Amino acid sequence: MKPGGFCERQPRKLKGRSTGHGSCSGPAEGAGPEHCTTRGRGTVTTTGTKAEDVTAGLGDGDREWEELVGLALLGTDRRKGSPGALLDAAAVQTVRRRAGLRPAEAGPRPDPAPRDPRPAPPEAARRRLAQLLAGRTGAGSGGGRRGAAPDLTELLPQWLAAAGRHGYRAPHALVPALLDAARARTDLRAPALALAGARGLWLARLNPDWRFALRGGAGGAGELPDPQDRAGVERLWQEGLFAERVALLGLVRAHEPAAAVRLLSTTWATERAEDRLMFLDSLRVGLAGGDEPFLEAALGDRSRNVRATAAELLSALPESALAGRMAERALACVGPQGVTPPAACDAGMLRDGVVERPPAGRGERAWWLGQLVEAAPLSCWRERFGGLDPAGIVALPVAGGESWREELHAAWCRAAVRQRDPLWSKALLGAASAPPATAPGTASLAERAKLLSVLPEGERAQWVAEFIRAHGLSEAFQLLGVCVVPWAGTLGRAVVDALDAAREAGSYPWSFSGVMGLAERCLDPAEAERLEAVVARGSGFADPAEASSGAAAYWAEAFQRLVATLRLRAAMLSELAPA
Repeated sequence: MKPGGFCERQPRKLKGRSTGHGSCSGPAEGAGPEHCTTRGRGTVTTTGTKAEDVTAGLGDGDREWEELVGLALLGTDRRKGSPGALLDAAAVQTVRRRAGLRPAEAGPRPDPAPRDPRPAPPEAARRRLAQLLAGRTGAGSGGGRRGAAPDLTELLPQWLAAAGRHGYRAPHALVPALLDAARARTDLRAPALALAGARGLWLARLNPDWRFALRGGAGGAGELPDPQDRAGVERLWQEGLFAERVALLGLVRAHEPAAAVRLLSTTWATERAEDRLMFLDSLRVGLAGGDEPFLEAALGDRSRNVRATAAELLSALPESALAGRMAERALACVGPQGVTPPAACDAGMLRDGVVERPPAGRGERAWWLGQLVEAAPLSCWRERFGGLDPAGIVALPVAGGESWREELHAAWCRAAVRQRDPLWSKALLGAASAPPATAPGTASLAERAKLLSVLPEGERAQWVAEFIRAHGLSEAFQLLGVCVVPWAGTLGRAVVDALDAAREAGSYPWSFSGVMGLAERCLDPAEAERLEAVVARGSGFADPAEASSGAAAYWAEAFQRLVATLRLRAAMLSELAPA
C-alpha cells in the first residue's frame, strides 16, 4: 500500500469465484485500523483477537465465508490479525454452512395409514420378533466359529411364515425394522411385506429406502377391496401401485379365475413389458382351459419373454391347441423306430415359443427336438409306444445312440415338471437306492430335485430318506431343499443318523455345514430329545470347551447348536399360538 494512499491489490480467484479483494479502497496508513473494503461487501477488521472481531459487520453467510477465504489467502501477518481468531471464525462459519437450512413452506401432511384389521401377535411373540430382527444370539463365539448359540437371523423367515399362517399383522413399532430387514434380504421380502400389510406400503411411500416395497410387494391386508365390489376393483386396478395391482389380481383370481383374465385384458395393451410378464406369470395359479384364448393371443406379444411365458403356460394345458400342435410335431420326430429331429424351425414353431438359436455347444436340431418334446402333453406317448406306462416307456432303449436318449429323457423331465405329472416324475427318478449315474431320466441332482417337487409330500420325504441311507449326505443337499418343512419323521431320522455316522467316522464337519444349517431350520423340533442322546453319547460332546480344537470341537458345537436351535424353534412356535 502506498504511504497515505489506497490499497491497489488485484483480485484473487478461488475455483472461479472472487476472493473479495477486487478493486478496493480504504484509509491511508496511519489513518486508523487497516482494513480492506470489498466493493459492496462490507468490512473485515483484523486487528482484534476474537472470532467475533473477524466476522464483525458481515451480512449473509456466503459473503462472510468469502471474506474469510480472502483473508486466509492474504495471510494474517500482512493484516495484523490473529491466526487463532481466523480459525475460530472459519469453524463457526463451517458449522453454519453445514447445518444451516433456509425455512421452506411446510408440505401437506400425509393421510393416516389405512387400518389393518388383522390381530397383532401375542406379546411374547412380539418380543421374539424384535430379538430376531436385531439378530442377537445371546452368546458370542470367538475365533471365527459360530459356537453353540442359535443363529437367530436364520430363524426370522420361519417366524414370518408361522405368523402369516396365523393371520397376524406386524406390530406397528416393528414395521420399520421389518422393512429394513426386507430391504437387506430379498428372501424375506414376500413374507415381510405381507406381514407389514397396508401400514408397510404407507411407510414405503414416505421413505425412498423402502421403495422396493411399492413394486415388489404382494400387497397388504386391509387395502384391497372385496373381489365382488366391481367399482372398487376397477378403481384400484386403474389407479393403484404395482404391488397393489398384483395383489388385487391374485385376490380376484382366487375368487373367480375368469374375472382376473377379464380385468387384465382391460389394460393389457398399455402395460409395460416387464409388468405384462409378471401379470402373466400370476396366471400360473388356477391355470385352466378358460385362460387359453387370452394366452393364445399373447403368443403374438411384442415381448419375447411374454411370448415364451404364454407358450409355457399353454403347454401346461394338455387340451390346449398349442399342446396339440406340439404333440403332432413331437410324435413326428420320436417313435419306436428311433428319433428323427426336425430339419428346420419354421414360422409356426417360432410362434408357439420354440427358440431358434441354441446355446453354445448345442446342436440346432437336438435343441429344437428338446423343445418340442418338452411342450408336448405327456399323455400322447402312451399310444405312441403301444400302451406302455411311463416307467415302461422310460425303460425302452432309444435307437440312434446314447446322445438321443439323453436328449429325449431330459425333455421328458422338463415336461413332467411343467405338467406336474407325478407318475412320469417317479418313473424318471428311478429307485433312490440306485447309483445316481444310472438314473433312468437324469443324473443331475438339480433336475432330480425338480422332479421330486412334483411328488406328494410323503413320497418325496421317503425317496430322499432312502437316497441318504444309500448314498450319504454329500449329494443330498439339493434334494433336501425341496422337502416340506418340518421334515417328516423318516427323513429327519435319516439326516440325524447320517450326521452321527459322519461324526463317528471322523469326517470333517465343515463338509456338512450346509446340511447342518438346513437341519437347524427344517428338522422337526421333536427331534431335539433324540439329538440330545446323540450329543451325550459322543466323546467330548458334553462340554465343547474340553474338546480338542479340531474336528471334535466343531462337531460338538454343531450338535449343541442344533439342539439349542430346535428348542428355540419350539418355543417360538408356542409363542405364536393364539391364546
